Amino acid sequence: MTDRQRPPRWWTELLLLGLVYGAYSAGRLLARGDVDLAVGHGLAVLRVEEALRIDFERPLNRLFSGSPWWGVPADFGYASLHYLVTPAVLVWLHRRRPAHYRSARTWLVLSTLAALIGFGLMPTSPPRLLDAAHGFTDTMAQYSAYGWWGGEASAPRGLGSFTNQYAAMPSLHFGWALWCGVLLWTHARHPLARALGIAYPAGTALVVMGTANHYFLDVVAGAAVMGLGLLLAHRFRSGTAGFRRKTTIVSGGWDTSARELLPGRRPSAENTADDDIAAAAR
Repeated sequence: MTDRQRPPRWWTELLLLGLVYGAYSAGRLLARGDVDLAVGHGLAVLRVEEALRIDFERPLNRLFSGSPWWGVPADFGYASLHYLVTPAVLVWLHRRRPAHYRSARTWLVLSTLAALIGFGLMPTSPPRLLDAAHGFTDTMAQYSAYGWWGGEASAPRGLGSFTNQYAAMPSLHFGWALWCGVLLWTHARHPLARALGIAYPAGTALVVMGTANHYFLDVVAGAAVMGLGLLLAHRFRSGTAGFRRKTTIVSGGWDTSARELLPGRRPSAENTADDDIAAAAR
């Protein structure tokens, strides 16, 4: 029997992704943790970066907070693009590259769940919520008059209590953007779409740091989580493929025509030869 997979139905995929995102959102709220602990983790990340001289979020935040020409577009990008681009890439894969959709969806789901574990194990305050003495400006609050968000992350005004502001490590903003970029670069044919596959994750990395929502190490952790999710997706795909091979039904020569109620045995090469000899003898 040929191992053929029917293309996934869009409504079942929408339901699955909706359930995963709902579980992810609820899990983020449950993993808020202690504020003092989250601030301590944020300061620890910052100290490591300072020691290694990789605190790239500092000059970027000064640039974005010092000019609305940089800050306002960055805030709009931070507040909206991950809600728009990630589903758009999923829809594109489902419609135009269905052979690659299942593995890409599994990669995204497993990476997101792995990040949720990270939020629970290490609640981390973003740079914007540290004491002002550390030199960071919350550009989302600074430029909130330009958009729909308030001073509580990228949530719309009045909905800040429904988001976990201490889930900086890892950065799924960057992780999802990296997922989109890899798929666009790998499966898109138009040069502009492939260029977007490079520009989008690179721009997202600058935005999440420049708006003081993430440290550079959060971005690194976001890439690591996506790498882990890719590895898990590969193992999951290999496991399900092995299961399908073990449970494949082999017909063993039996075949049923459209008008037969019971299957008839296909003549083997040996039986056909015997029939030919008997016919010649007659």
